[in-house]
Amino acid sequence: MSVRTPDPEPAGDEPFGPPSGNVSNPAWLSDIELEEARRRLPMLYVEGIPVRTDGMGQVTEIGILLRATPVGEITRTIVSGRVRYGETVRDALFRHLENDLGPMAFPMLPPQPVPFTVAEYFPLPGVSAFHDDRQHAVSLAFVVPVTGTCEPRQDALEVTWLTPAEAASDALSAEMEGGRGTLIRLALASVGALP
Repeated sequence: MSVRTPDPEPAGDEPFGPPSGNVSNPAWLSDIELEEARRRLPMLYVEGIPVRTDGMGQVTEIGILLRATPVGEITRTIVSGRVRYGETVRDALFRHLENDLGPMAFPMLPPQPVPFTVAEYFPLPGVSAFHDDRQHAVSLAFVVPVTGTCEPRQDALEVTWLTPAEAASDALSAEMEGGRGTLIRLALASVGALP
């Protein structure tokens, strides 16, 4: 009985993942693999806008993150991150909310979350309202009520709670990275809280 060996991979089409990838988490890409993937295809992200609501379910406050970028700039942003291979959108959203807001934020996620919009980020400014120098990314954006205490973690420095009017202001929009001020306004409009 002979065993047929598989044909070698064509040059430039190296497979992603182990053994060269992250052995501890085969669903995650190494830095080199991620850079290669970003050059070839859009990346899928989830974005969460944490809100506090009153007893009637009306949005009273919006949580905005203060974050330091890898190059040392301080910007305002929202909860955001990639969806891993094999991970549900709900699980990815929960993971990023917990990573940025802490384990005691207690996000109220429905069994099947539905985004209020789909944002498309391009590496070249002006293609859409959203921009990301690193990549072409497609993001599912969600408004997520939180009921607990938010203690920022990872690269988030603080969470600032703003009224809907403050969150929709031109001043805040100018501080938001990648056009996310537009995303905040779309979120507020989706829940009837745009002033």
